[in-house]
Amino acid sequence: MTFDDSIEGLIFDCDGTLTDSMPAHYLAWRETFERYDIPFSEERFYSLGGMPTDKIAEMLGTEHGVELDPAKVSQQKEEAFLGQLAHVHPVEKVVEVAKREKGKRKLAVASGGFRWVIEEQLAHIGLADWFDVIVTKEDTERHKPHPDVFLEAARRMNVPPEKCLVFEDADLGFEAARRAGMQVIDVRLPEWGSSSI
Repeated sequence: MTFDDSIEGLIFDCDGTLTDSMPAHYLAWRETFERYDIPFSEERFYSLGGMPTDKIAEMLGTEHGVELDPAKVSQQKEEAFLGQLAHVHPVEKVVEVAKREKGKRKLAVASGGFRWVIEEQLAHIGLADWFDVIVTKEDTERHKPHPDVFLEAARRMNVPPEKCLVFEDADLGFEAARRAGMQVIDVRLPEWGSSSI
């Protein structure tokens, strides 16, 4: 994959984009929600990709009439996820782009996850110090599909939004990138690695 000179900043989602972590996240959610007798289908889980953990907990609790503490539930879920970190692997074709472009363009991670969990994952796949900027759930009030996380990453990189390219794997992230005025690559598509932007 090659980029034209107008692209100055690359912004990567983490879960499902840099790391193949979504199956482990789903298992952690199932384990956590079983404590509260809340069903959570795999289809529903994937439709909420990019939404912060505490927001998912709050939404599901409300929908099922279960009174819970979203902060406590999200902590339980993230701890369950980190317990499965050994099963999380890098998405090699995305990581290869980051490695190739390091030092050539500004690089950022922009995620709806908690900073401590994102940093653990990046360290786990050997990319702890690779990015100029890391923006996480704590850094913006609004989250995907709102564009705030991507706009904040661009601001911190000092790169105009229209000169940023986003790597994403979830519908909420695609919408957030579009709203930010950025180009976006769907890393789930097998052909993306051969295209030029």
